[in-house]
Amino acid sequence: MGKLIITAAICGAEVTKEQNPNVPYTVEEIVREAESAYKAGASIIHLHVRKDDGTPTQDKARFEECMKAIRKVCPDAIIQPSTGGAVGMTDLERLQPTEIEEAEFGLKAPEMATLDCGTCNFGGDEVFVNTDNTIKNFGKLMIERGVKPEIEVFDKGMVDIAIKMHKKGFISAPMHFDFVLGVQMTATARDLAFMVDSIPAGSTWTVAGIGRHEFPMAAIAIAMGGHVRVGFEDNTYIDKGVLAKSNGELVEKVVRLAKELGREIATPTEAREILGLKPLNRK
Repeated sequence: MGKLIITAAICGAEVTKEQNPNVPYTVEEIVREAESAYKAGASIIHLHVRKDDGTPTQDKARFEECMKAIRKVCPDAIIQPSTGGAVGMTDLERLQPTEIEEAEFGLKAPEMATLDCGTCNFGGDEVFVNTDNTIKNFGKLMIERGVKPEIEVFDKGMVDIAIKMHKKGFISAPMHFDFVLGVQMTATARDLAFMVDSIPAGSTWTVAGIGRHEFPMAAIAIAMGGHVRVGFEDNTYIDKGVLAKSNGELVEKVVRLAKELGREIATPTEAREILGLKPLNRK
C-alpha cells in the first residue's frame, strides 16, 4: 500500500476561538499551527486566512503574507490555499489566492488550490453557492495558471459534476478529490466506499470527516489506501470532550493510526510524486 499524505486544515473560515482558544487568527498564530502540523507529519497545509480579529478574508495580500511566513518554517510543504473563502463571498474574492507567485521556486501561482464542485447547505440559512459557471470559471483559471485543483465534494452529485467538468475540459486529469463527509452527506464506511468507487480510475483521494467523524474516517481511509485531512477547520477535539492543543496534536494522532495499520507517512517530496506535482526546486 502506498504512503499516506496527511493534509492539515489549520484554521478554516468559520471555527472560532470560542470553540477552541488555539484556533489561529493572526499571521503568527497561523504560522505556529502550520509548523506544528508540518513537524508532526503533514505534507499539505490547507490554508484559509483571517484578519487579526478572526474575520475570514480572501485578501491576496493577507494570503501572501501568511504563505511567505509559513514557507520560512515549512520550507517544502505543499501550501494549498482555499478558494472556498466563507459563505457570501463573490467569485472574484474567492479566487485571489490563485494569483500569488513564489518567484524563488519559479511558481506563478500556488501548486494546488481547492475547487468546490457544487452548492452545499452548511446548516441553518447558510448556503455555500457554487454554480456550474463558477466551477467552469475556477477550473479554467486553474488550468491557465498551472494550479492543480483539489476537488472538494460534499456528496455524490458533486463527483458527477467534477467528471462532467473534466469531460468539457475545465478540470484536468488525473483528478484529486477531497471527500468532506458529515456535512451534507453522512460519514460512514459505506458512504466513503461509495464515493471512492465513483471517481475515475487513476484519481487520488483524501477524506475529511467533520467533527466526531474525523478520526473514524481517517482510520477507514488509511486502511483503504486513501489519504487523510485533519485540522481545526474540521474538528477542534483530540478526544471526546477534550480540546486539541494544536493542529500538530491532531496530525500526530493520524500518524499513530497509520503506524498501527501499516501505512508509512509521505514526505512533501513523496506527496508531490503521488499527486503528479512538479518537484519544488528553489532557484
